Amino acid sequence: MNLQGKTTKENTYDAIVVGSGISGGWAAKELTEKGLKVLLLDRGRNIEHVTDYDTALKNPWEFPHHNVKVSNEVKAVFPVHIRSGNTITEATKDFFANDTDHPYLEDKRFDWIRSYQVGGKSLTWGRVALRMSDIDFEANIKEGVGADWPIRYKDIAPWYDYVEKFAGISGSYEGLPHLPDGIFQKPFELTCVEQDLKKKVATKFAGRIIMPPRQAHLTEPTEEQLALGRAKCQARNMCARGCPFGAYFSTQAATLPAAKNTGNLTVRPHSVVSEVIYDETKAKAKGVRVIDQNTLEEIEFYAKIIFLNASAMATTAILMNSKSSRFPNGLGNDSGVLGHYLMDHHFRAGATADVEGFEDSYYFGRRPNGFYVPRYRNIGADKRNYLRGFGYEGNSQRSHKLNTDDFGKDLKNKITKPGPWNIKLDGFAETLPYFENKLWLENSQKDKWGLPLIKFSAEIKENEKLMRVDMINDAAEMLEASGYKNVKTFDTYVGFGRCIHEMGTARMGHSPKDSILNKHNQVWGAENVYVTDGACMVSNSCANPSLTYMALTARACDHAVSEIKKGNL
Repeated sequence: MNLQGKTTKENTYDAIVVGSGISGGWAAKELTEKGLKVLLLDRGRNIEHVTDYDTALKNPWEFPHHNVKVSNEVKAVFPVHIRSGNTITEATKDFFANDTDHPYLEDKRFDWIRSYQVGGKSLTWGRVALRMSDIDFEANIKEGVGADWPIRYKDIAPWYDYVEKFAGISGSYEGLPHLPDGIFQKPFELTCVEQDLKKKVATKFAGRIIMPPRQAHLTEPTEEQLALGRAKCQARNMCARGCPFGAYFSTQAATLPAAKNTGNLTVRPHSVVSEVIYDETKAKAKGVRVIDQNTLEEIEFYAKIIFLNASAMATTAILMNSKSSRFPNGLGNDSGVLGHYLMDHHFRAGATADVEGFEDSYYFGRRPNGFYVPRYRNIGADKRNYLRGFGYEGNSQRSHKLNTDDFGKDLKNKITKPGPWNIKLDGFAETLPYFENKLWLENSQKDKWGLPLIKFSAEIKENEKLMRVDMINDAAEMLEASGYKNVKTFDTYVGFGRCIHEMGTARMGHSPKDSILNKHNQVWGAENVYVTDGACMVSNSCANPSLTYMALTARACDHAVSEIKKGNL
């Protein structure tokens, strides 16, 4: 819908949501279902569910390079993706923002992987959906690190319930207080090798558990999910191409259809939000300024409430660029912490092994996940020489042992016979919030929309490096103790950002003296602006964060509408 040239009244809505990814989609759903007229803005192109998943049903031989590699022309515009380990393929490249059109700057290496489109990274995320617990919400205050979370698990637990029911999370019930159970559909089965590992680890290592991952895939769709056009996961493991079955949670499959069903939603793609417009006389925001991605025309839209869900780094940049006499250093930034305490998980440290036996067993389908090992370090009596902890994501498979000189009949014979089993444990670990890990705007350098470039400076420190020693050694220890062969460790950390779990930089807190947001995710001094994407995080746990973004968003939307009804916003 083209809104250019319309009057102020016609450009006015009850709510504006900036960004349509995991948290933005939830904001649009919740606010429209509560009766508000909502404008959903995204800087990228529109993506229609099913019809715009161009590669979802393609076979490998239908790609120029059989989806094994990308062309040199593609590599040239995706240098960050290529250096960080081929995050794109021929099948998925169109779902990621290329680095040439969207530059940024680095004081220290930061691999910023972005998806600029309606749906954002909800189309390409890893779909692991874990709850945080009070061990996470209380860690900062107990250890004197960073700032205290203004909420605890009890504040968000009912919202975890709420979003899990709608999104659809498959998983197992384990009864772990530091990784709370939720509302699950049945989990994917562990392979025979993973079941073997589970038994042996349980026997030899107290507190270590091998479990199915908790992942946003439908295995037992509810009537509500079926009514939205979603279906059971087909175990194709081609999720990053877009799922035409709607089997994994995405904006396109779940929250956007629900929002559209209300008749209260307007979606405007190609809308680059440059800033939030602050009304000095009313001490609140009145709207946002947008640059049309294609025409470069500036347009203003107005609303009672604004939700910033552009992704952690982009949301922070919008706040920084939203300057006024009241907020000369960025909206809500009385504390000076805006842009600081940048976090990402660190990973790519663990071990692999070959598994003998089980040659009479194979797996059916292409399961879109593996297994999970919850955190066990610095839990209870376990005390390490570092703070916090890590979990493992793992997988097992049978792989062919091919040689470069295999050809013709010999090659065909080898391919038709399953190879030996192998298994991998890859640690996913918490990074402490450090003031010096940050982003800022370089006003002397602009992008094609005239906006200052973001510059990053972030690194892991001694605490994380000590943790990585355990991540490697513990993985090898479990595989060796299980009797597996050719155990090999790895440590291939490349830098911040690559885990694609960037967060922090506009954190929640108890006071505007040390934070940007209050306990309801409202910006201090502009309480009709809410931030519920990764920017709001105060610490990052070792749990994948997306489920927490969903729960915080649903909670904040409920608060916002309540405040509107009270006349407070």
